[in-house]
Amino acid sequence: MGEKSLQKKQHILTCAKKVFEEKGFKNVTMKDIVEACEISRGGLYLYFESTKEIFVEVLKLESQETDNMFEEALTEEPTAADILALFLKEQKREILSKKGLTMAIYEFYFAEKPPKKENFLRNQFNDAVRVIEKLIEEANASGEFLCDDPLGAARNIMYVLEGLKISAQTIGVSEATINQEILYIMKGLVADSE
Repeated sequence: MGEKSLQKKQHILTCAKKVFEEKGFKNVTMKDIVEACEISRGGLYLYFESTKEIFVEVLKLESQETDNMFEEALTEEPTAADILALFLKEQKREILSKKGLTMAIYEFYFAEKPPKKENFLRNQFNDAVRVIEKLIEEANASGEFLCDDPLGAARNIMYVLEGLKISAQTIGVSEATINQEILYIMKGLVADSE
């Protein structure tokens, strides 16, 4: 794919992401994306065959952007605890955000029932658990944390975050509640200073 084609595809994904953020997944049509991109229907179909295909690519792009954000934010020599704190801060921002892909992601997985091996959401969850587990192990080794079960703690953190995301979309969650849950997580990990 040439440079111009890559730029066109990137433009489509950027515009499509905004459409998915506004309308969720199930209400988006190819026509919506054509209009948002200001391209012809045929121009869109040169790159993508369905809203599902576009959405999967948007999810991949979103994941890459998150990875890049962490790389940029961690320019100094951060500790494992610093990295975990940054991760939790980003999760808080996402939970509080009125815009975002959270609702679209849940709609996609409830509606599409993707094959188990291609479950992006599960893979993303499991990847986050593995990263958090490694961060906790490193913080244990440096004395910042004191956690007997890094894997269990990592899974618990991710389940709490997923629960907060769903609650934010359904019943509403205040910033104070999110802060309280994050503080509770960190208190459970930090070694006593005695």
